[in-house]
Amino acid sequence: MARTGLTVERLTLAAAEMADEVGFENVTVSALARRFGVKDASLYFHLRSAQELRVRVAVLALAEMADRAADALAGRAGMDALVAFANAYRDYAIGHPGRYAAAQLQLDRETAEASAARRHAEMTRAILRGYQLAEPDQTDAVRLLHSTFHGYVSLERAGGFRHTPRTTDATWSRTLDALDALLRNWPPR
Repeated sequence: MARTGLTVERLTLAAAEMADEVGFENVTVSALARRFGVKDASLYFHLRSAQELRVRVAVLALAEMADRAADALAGRAGMDALVAFANAYRDYAIGHPGRYAAAQLQLDRETAEASAARRHAEMTRAILRGYQLAEPDQTDAVRLLHSTFHGYVSLERAGGFRHTPRTTDATWSRTLDALDALLRNWPPR
């Protein structure tokens, strides 16, 4: 029988909060059960497996990131859109490190297509249309942006930029300037 108050949504949100507190890799069914003061078996009434819980947190994180990015992009184009999108991405990663890690989880094709991952790609492609990039250059640019954003945020979160007095915000701003310049002057094939 289901424990009063426990729902898949409540468990997913609690797991996401836990991920931000202790790291996504430390979110387990046992740890979540302890948080609710129940036995592990109680959670399996709502979840098929620990992997399902991980996937649910990833899907939640992708949706939250997409919502923030969409709000940031509203009414913007060109470099304004690029900066708004990038800042939404970075702010989410810094503010929700465990959820951000979850969003990097490799999803099966069906789950990925049903998730907000598609919205991320659509928003990125909309930004790139402002730079007049067509295929296959658009796909290359999507990969470049994601690699740059993810790489920067990952290094920043790991303390990889502490060796210099220049602020990470200043470097981030220059990185976005450089991406804008590259996108405006995309090399011909």
